Amino acid sequence: MNHDHYPDSYIRDILSGVHTIAVVGASPNDARPSHGVMGFLLGKGYHVIPVNPGHAGKTILGQRVHARLADIPEMIDMVDVFRAASQFGAVVDEVLALRPLPRVLWGQFTVRDDVAAARAEAAGIRVVMDRCPVTEYPLLMRKAS
Repeated sequence: MNHDHYPDSYIRDILSGVHTIAVVGASPNDARPSHGVMGFLLGKGYHVIPVNPGHAGKTILGQRVHARLADIPEMIDMVDVFRAASQFGAVVDEVLALRPLPRVLWGQFTVRDDVAAARAEAAGIRVVMDRCPVTEYPLLMRKAS
């Protein structure tokens, strides 16, 4: 996949095909981007699961926080990553250890590691990097209607 440009159909298919989204790096601070994105996704009807070891067992936007992806007791369709690009490879390691594998790995703005993405794609996971569902959804899902 060329991660410099994504066809609209690729992003639209992802956003219309996922239901359960784990947000790695979720924050209870409403000034943080992850908090706003979680709220947006919840408002669009997605089931959102926050992941943050510092807040495990608490809630963010009414959703129970898990320490790690492996602690989530249900199938995850997409992992949305709010971590530094340098930590994306470690998130890919966590994702690749899950069974079943999520269908999508999404790196937020500035989160890009092509080597880590290639490992996920080799396992059959679709990857989006340096994008945000909050900006993509209104553009692409409106067109689909």
